[in-house]
Amino acid sequence: MKRILTLVTMLFTIPFSLFCQDSEGTKSLSDKINEAVQPATDAVSSVVFFPLPGTSGDNAFPIVIIFLLAAATFFTVYYGFINIRGFKLAINTVRGKYTKKGEEGEVSHFQALTAALSGTVGLGNIAGVAIAISLGGPGATFWMIIAGLLGMSSKFVECTLGVKYRDIGSDGTVYGGPMYYLNKGLGELNLQSLGKGLAIFFAIMCVGGSFGGGNMFQANQAAAQFTEMINTSNPNANLIFGFVVAAIVAVVIIGGIKRIGSVTEKIVPFMVGIYLLAALFVIGANISYVPNAFKEILEGAFTAAGITGGFIGVLIQGFRRAAFSNEAGVGSAAIAHSAVKTKQPASEGIVALLEPFIDTVVVCTITALVIIIANGDGSIMEYGQKAGGVTETSAAFATVLPWFPYILTVAVVLFAFSTMISWSYYGLQAWMYLFGRTKQAEYSYKVLFCIMVIIGSSASLSAVTDFSDAMIFAMSVPNLIGLIIMRKKVKEELTKYFEYVKNFGK
Repeated sequence: MKRILTLVTMLFTIPFSLFCQDSEGTKSLSDKINEAVQPATDAVSSVVFFPLPGTSGDNAFPIVIIFLLAAATFFTVYYGFINIRGFKLAINTVRGKYTKKGEEGEVSHFQALTAALSGTVGLGNIAGVAIAISLGGPGATFWMIIAGLLGMSSKFVECTLGVKYRDIGSDGTVYGGPMYYLNKGLGELNLQSLGKGLAIFFAIMCVGGSFGGGNMFQANQAAAQFTEMINTSNPNANLIFGFVVAAIVAVVIIGGIKRIGSVTEKIVPFMVGIYLLAALFVIGANISYVPNAFKEILEGAFTAAGITGGFIGVLIQGFRRAAFSNEAGVGSAAIAHSAVKTKQPASEGIVALLEPFIDTVVVCTITALVIIIANGDGSIMEYGQKAGGVTETSAAFATVLPWFPYILTVAVVLFAFSTMISWSYYGLQAWMYLFGRTKQAEYSYKVLFCIMVIIGSSASLSAVTDFSDAMIFAMSVPNLIGLIIMRKKVKEELTKYFEYVKNFGK
């Protein structure tokens, strides 16, 4: 409790003047930070999101996304379509059917899954889907589903390695993720220098991504949605919101992955459940339009009439949204899954393949159906023209549920909060890999993270969040290189787990 009070007190020492205009009243802190960071943002983004030749603008297809999809396709084939044949086993494993008491780790299979899901299920499922459909039409949904199914295989591979090469401290604390399996796993293959270099690069990108896309962007969107709902004229409303959320985040993250897991196992099923119930209610109220909606999705996936870029444009929007939503191959989820209580590395890889299925195949598809059905008369959006995101999704739900914007606000805040606490753990693990497993390193990161919540809520740091988005996807490069090189080790672990399940209880 003393540590919690100390951390919260430190947060409130940030002067309010940081968020006000300067003495001449010309530029706010937000403007100054954006201007300072913009050159770096442009430079990093131009490399990470370098587009495939012939694609540009809203239909630009970053080569990094192609890398993610190619790797996912390779893993799906290499492991004999583990995303399909391992699905039932994943359900049984997450239920604890094959779990033995006393195994090393900090959280259960279910807690690890919800902790990782809380980092991916969020604003991308609400706003991102609307943007993808507005640009790519209903057909983008089909390719989003395909990419989600393929991404299940990537999650299996990275999370299996996360458990296999994790470190467990003397106090039972788990340290894991790509930093460790890149360093240790490649070291076993006599690629020590490559492994160490990739691990450090990944860790640096992960820390940056945790402060931006995993924190400030989430806080900013949640604050905007909340203040709009309460319709306040208080100029400090966003700042106050930021302090409150930062204090709550501090209380949760101070307890580490155990407390994060205990919170997410309650929040994630609740928020996903409420959101899906509302969506199913809207779909049910328009049940006669559902067949036509699926017809639009299937026809639009290949014909794409009226969509900029035609078939390629639709495919790009679907694949991009899936990659941004479930982060399969990025490596972030492997950090959360590494803390699971198990002696079988592949058991958590099997559990992890459920993540893209829930995030993309279920939640994103349901959101898409609501939007397509509600937009039957073209009142929500015009296909081929970029939409705002949350506004269109809210309007689609409001066609049947006029009060839904209030529920959406709660969902956005909960989605943002759960994403922040999960990414705080990802960033902390990377931070401690770089600076050591000391209490000073731990609490310095946690204080910085909570300060970023306040800044993110109060300032529109577009350049910073764009920069961090680039860093998040830069994580996939060293991660996928390592996954491909260590693919045989994962196959060995999968064979062991199949044998373990076969003989379980005998």
